[in-house]
Amino acid sequence: MEERVLITGAAGFLGSHLCDRFIKEGYFVIGMDNLITGDLKNIDHLFKNKNFEFYHHDVSKFVFVPGELKFILHFASPASPIDYLKIPIQTLKVSSLGTHNLLGLAKAKKARILVASTSEVYGDPVIHPQVEEYWGNVNPVGPRGVYDEAKRFMEAITMAYHTYHGLETRIVRIFNTYGPRMRLNDGRVLPAFIGQALRGEDLTIFGDGSQTRSFCYVDDLIEGIFRLLKSDYSQPLNIGNPSEITIREFAEEILKLTGAKQKLVSLPLPVDDPKQRQPDISKAKKILGWSPEIDRSKGLRITYDYFKNLPKEELFKKDHRFI
Repeated sequence: MEERVLITGAAGFLGSHLCDRFIKEGYFVIGMDNLITGDLKNIDHLFKNKNFEFYHHDVSKFVFVPGELKFILHFASPASPIDYLKIPIQTLKVSSLGTHNLLGLAKAKKARILVASTSEVYGDPVIHPQVEEYWGNVNPVGPRGVYDEAKRFMEAITMAYHTYHGLETRIVRIFNTYGPRMRLNDGRVLPAFIGQALRGEDLTIFGDGSQTRSFCYVDDLIEGIFRLLKSDYSQPLNIGNPSEITIREFAEEILKLTGAKQKLVSLPLPVDDPKQRQPDISKAKKILGWSPEIDRSKGLRITYDYFKNLPKEELFKKDHRFI
């Protein structure tokens, strides 16, 4: 009998790739998603697979899954500013109440649980690159606080269950990730730039474009998460690509990749937008033997091909459904 894995946020960008990976590894995957920001088309290919089943459910409410569970991976959450600024309460609830519910389920099932934290716990950092020991520079009442503080609480309650109940827990701090199945309209910089290029629009840069990001291709990230889950390491761990680039340089890369002739235009910098983002992955290298293998030029070509082949209505869709 296959070992069973619960993946929340299964219809999202990262969740759907995790479902693929665990099915490939021979697990029976139970996907769970309330579809606020996820989309069934991301896992449509899995519904005919005998080792996959799907629960349409909000983990902020009581979670029940019959039978044994080997692992739980909690990836349910809005993950881009355009989402969590529109649904701030749900964003807070999924990483607080939802995490509490899933930790309780893990305890009842004697399952190991991995929770998806984020580089946003570092806020607008004064330490660069960001090491796991850095406590962060976060505005708890700013517009981004609903996401940042929810993830910080997620880490705190996960560690409390680990120390108090002896639960097997893993915490991954995910840095900027990209690849197929991202939503074009989710507000993050890569799909925003590619969407604008494909629609013939100017590319919008916030501020002067000197702020930096470090982009990790999704397959590399999934590999790091899989290794962390299987490891014995229970402290938070950075997973991301340390190759840093300014947003202006990144926009120019997108123009070159797409062959677009549009110009770059500047808009005011959003409140509390991080000026720098680069992971220190020394621990991931040492503990997991992991480092990213797919360079940005290759990853961007794959991602651009995915977006280029989307139906035209996806390209011009302005909003996503929210409950």
